[in-house]
Amino acid sequence: MDKKKLTERDICTKYILPAIKQAGWDIHTQVLEEVPLTAGRVIVRGQMGARSKGKRADFVLYHKPNFPLAVIEAKKNTLPIAAGMQQGLAYSDLLEVPFVFSSNGDGFIFHDKTGLFPSVEQEISLDEFPTHEELWAKYQQWKGYQPNELATITQGYYEDGSGKSPRYYQMHAINKTVEAIAKGQDRALLVMATGTGKTYTAFQIIWRLWKSGIKKRILFLADRNILVDQTKTNDFKPFGSAMTKITGRKVDTSYEIFLSLYQAITGPEEEQKAYKSFTPEFFDLIVIDECHRGSAADDSAWREILDYFSSAAHIGLTATPKETEEVSNITYFGDPVYTYSLKQGIEDGFLAPYKVVRIDLDKDLQGWRPTAGQYDKNGELIEDRIYNQKDFDRTLVIEERTQLVAKIVSDHLKATDPMAKTIVFCQDIDHANRMRQALVNENPEQVAKNNKYVMKITGDDTEGKAELDNFIDPEQAYPVIATTSELMSTGVDAVTCKLVVLDQNIQSMTKFKQVIGRGTRINEDYNKLWFTIMDFKKATELFADPAFDGEAEVVYEPSAGSSTVPQDDKGQHIGPDGKYPDGPNNGESGVGERPAKYLVKGVDVKVLSERVQYIGSDGKLITESLKDYTTKTVKQEFATLNDFLRKWNSSDQKQAVIKELEEQGVLWQALEYEVGKDYGAFDLICHVVYGQPPLTRKERADNVRKRDVFTKYGEQARKVLDALLEKYADEGIAPIEDVAVLKVQPFSAMGRPIEIINCFGGKPAYEQAINELELQLYKDG
Repeated sequence: MDKKKLTERDICTKYILPAIKQAGWDIHTQVLEEVPLTAGRVIVRGQMGARSKGKRADFVLYHKPNFPLAVIEAKKNTLPIAAGMQQGLAYSDLLEVPFVFSSNGDGFIFHDKTGLFPSVEQEISLDEFPTHEELWAKYQQWKGYQPNELATITQGYYEDGSGKSPRYYQMHAINKTVEAIAKGQDRALLVMATGTGKTYTAFQIIWRLWKSGIKKRILFLADRNILVDQTKTNDFKPFGSAMTKITGRKVDTSYEIFLSLYQAITGPEEEQKAYKSFTPEFFDLIVIDECHRGSAADDSAWREILDYFSSAAHIGLTATPKETEEVSNITYFGDPVYTYSLKQGIEDGFLAPYKVVRIDLDKDLQGWRPTAGQYDKNGELIEDRIYNQKDFDRTLVIEERTQLVAKIVSDHLKATDPMAKTIVFCQDIDHANRMRQALVNENPEQVAKNNKYVMKITGDDTEGKAELDNFIDPEQAYPVIATTSELMSTGVDAVTCKLVVLDQNIQSMTKFKQVIGRGTRINEDYNKLWFTIMDFKKATELFADPAFDGEAEVVYEPSAGSSTVPQDDKGQHIGPDGKYPDGPNNGESGVGERPAKYLVKGVDVKVLSERVQYIGSDGKLITESLKDYTTKTVKQEFATLNDFLRKWNSSDQKQAVIKELEEQGVLWQALEYEVGKDYGAFDLICHVVYGQPPLTRKERADNVRKRDVFTKYGEQARKVLDALLEKYADEGIAPIEDVAVLKVQPFSAMGRPIEIINCFGGKPAYEQAINELELQLYKDG
């Protein structure tokens, strides 16, 4: 056997795996092969999205499941033994493991980050691979684990038999929190972007602490009933009969795991303080979900719960560590034990990237002033001053503005996807109601199909709230558009939401992150790979946080009349009753008071302000067209047309070249959309990048037929080649290069695959015929 001819996978199977086994590692519990680490960033071009290649480790060695110790990166034997080291080190950074091995089958290069082995890097033979005991002993020393901590730190995860396990960042969040508590830390903060599985992570933390016996009675606090119910029936279900939800201020102390709303166990009146039914030392651990809501503030109505149970360890969960410049969760909990940002989630491909469409309306920026003595629709004298963006829909309503926003949103959906789930965040309930009506009037055809196409989903609306589950259910088409104020700003897992509209004065970074978090989840089954933020209130400028959120895929500021599709106050806090204020002056006005809002009609409102910016596959902001981006991307790999042609013609599998370019960021669907769907990948590249006149796939197939180059084959073989040309004209090069094509029509009518191959004289002859066919197809290139 010539080792030089073996594939990378062969090297893994024939050399690396036997070396690991020989060292005594348990292949079933301590060794995993081809371990996916990231999903691959979603790259967005136009209305298309595709994934780049995710990161995958050849081997990960574990002490226990999801407790990694080492990474092994394999390479073909034609490469040096250390060829995989830098790649392995990158994977070790993700997994935070100290031991890295690179191998080409001749031996290993061993990299040690602990400083406890003789050298940072050394070469060892296949027979010298270290044992699990050696690495685990060094790992414990490196981490500084004490014997009394090990039982808790190494306590296993909950496994349901489905094969589901924490993603790498969830693993870090769980391990680091458990370690902190095991080492006696009594306050811990965990920062994870919306959509990254905070509740699942919290469950695994609680499970491990509970199972190890270090924390026996645990309270999980949240601020929304829907959050508590979802938690109890989904992620926390394995706790079974040990778990209860506190309702009606009735407390049964016989359980071990308690779930509760803040407002279910406290309130302004003494009789509402149900938490006092427990002794101060009852709980060992309290986990505070969405802790940015104010539980950490000194004057919070909920802080008294944490103060009462001060002897328990407190773990805070949030998507943002900092609430305002003055109030921060860090003040109470300390620095985060772990942070996983939206930016990193997008980079890893676990969260959806986003576009930003910024709409500037003339009256928002220039302001509007009533004429002297002007009255509103209700006969109220309008106070004489200049009203601007902060006033509209708060103290003064311009009906034409509401109608224009509704038209812009509707036109965007009509131009992209009229059935795309959309949340419109309004100033208050009154604004949400008027926006619903305006959107209904802008979409009469859709509303005629189903009157729930647009729904107002707010806390005061029983009909609307009843449709919330249908809105977030991917399998339910309706409602499509939800207008809301505060109800949907958090705790709503709208996994298929593709458009988030901001027409609300957002006053805090925390609120902004929660609102845009409604769109960050990915659902590939429903083609939800990215989402759009349509911003009428400059929130994306005021609260831009590139370090945590990353840059937008596209920032687009349409000029007047153009399509939205591109070629002072403190933040509001939820009250002890669990409800949000729905905006200032939303109640009835008293005698002698200024009206809640002035209502004005007959004002001309226009769109004022085009800038398009993309994020490349490297995550950096670029400002160029799809064609320019494709040209730059391809020329990094193939500087000249001849370079590209050499690679294309020398490749046994053209599909491999296509896949390689896709992983570099070339979006074939988007190019087809822009250039034409009848062109193959070869012509798209030659035309867009190198300026060559393109031929359609049908033209290339017809040119081959005209040359009559297959006369040397028998009649049956010629029929097969002609059918393959037809297949190429319809679908491209991929099916031609896959022998499985012989199982489908029209080939299945010609005989079994083996019979078709034999009419060429066997498999080598068939493969040679395919190569000749491809040479003829691209002869004009």
